[in-house]
Amino acid sequence: MPEPIIGVNKLEKIYGGDGTATPALRGVSFDIQKGEFTAIMGPSGSGKSTLLHILGFLDRPTGGTYLFEGREMNSYDDDALARLRNKKFGFVFQAFNLLARSSVLDNVKLPLSYADIPEAKQEKMAFEAIGAVGLSHRTHHESSKLSGGEKQRVAIARALVNDPDVIFADEPTGNLDSKSGGQVMEFIENLHDQGRTIILITHETYTAEYAQRVIKLKDGLMESDQRVQGRQHSRDGFKK
Repeated sequence: MPEPIIGVNKLEKIYGGDGTATPALRGVSFDIQKGEFTAIMGPSGSGKSTLLHILGFLDRPTGGTYLFEGREMNSYDDDALARLRNKKFGFVFQAFNLLARSSVLDNVKLPLSYADIPEAKQEKMAFEAIGAVGLSHRTHHESSKLSGGEKQRVAIARALVNDPDVIFADEPTGNLDSKSGGQVMEFIENLHDQGRTIILITHETYTAEYAQRVIKLKDGLMESDQRVQGRQHSRDGFKK
């Protein structure tokens, strides 16, 4: 088996100190292969958001190891982590995190402003990403005037504009009705079918069923790690 793109071993995260320490992760270990679609589930306080922040280079662990593409996270300084995060990762959040008074185009271009990419190429890349989520007709609309489903599709376009290897989706359907949520999950599934690694944080069973694998957390510990049964992905041609 090839080297995993993500490997965590006995990962720990403790907040606070001086007698008020609160453990959020308590010795979590697993590997994720390149191109895998993994859902991480758990109730509030289970540690799933803390885990996502560490996997996405938004926070550092207190203990244990995290290897991305075979290299230990703690071997990078903060600036190097930021560069790697911008190049390798895309993020989709429940709250969309769009610039309300900016156009769809400007929102999608945002990650490119931190990369060494000429302005003309930035425009082309952003137009392609917007088209990929079916919003070309909204390119110059102010993001605050879009529906919730459209806002999340803009967030997906922004997440994929840098052509990242890994997409982190944190409760991406949490603010959407069931129809819009289903459409968003289909877009995320398509990104997986194109070969991207997807890590989905969710408490919803129906969204987790899009994944190949479900890791469940409880009280900062891994409760289970199972393959999902019954879904068929066109890219890999097997049932999970």
